[in-house]
Amino acid sequence: QLQLVESGGGLVQPGGSLRLSCATSGRILDSALIGWFRQAPGKERERISCIDYRDYSTNYANSVKDRFSVYRDNAKKTVYLQMDSLKPEDTAVYYCAANLNPYPDICTVLPEKGYYDYWGQGTQVTVSS
Repeated sequence: QLQLVESGGGLVQPGGSLRLSCATSGRILDSALIGWFRQAPGKERERISCIDYRDYSTNYANSVKDRFSVYRDNAKKTVYLQMDSLKPEDTAVYYCAANLNPYPDICTVLPEKGYYDYWGQGTQVTVSS
């Protein structure tokens, strides 16, 4: 069984930065795929990024490309989402998710939420002045 716990959300002014953490515990394989999603009130859950544990490849939605970056700290068993140049439209609950047996190169297509088997509880990010 795998557990995911997000943290690091909060209130930030436009143009500011936040770093979200996705701490993993339990069974996780070197072949795992971790995805980041967000959901704003009244909207569908949106895929924004993924990282493949096998080769550290990453991918981003156009809405966050060049502003967000995802990386992994093996020692801490944690995946981070660094968010810079934040905008009010980035306001949402942010989730991390995992698939423990992904297809090769699947991160290149930025899989939808149905591809993931494990989810964290989410962390709120609010961008406002």
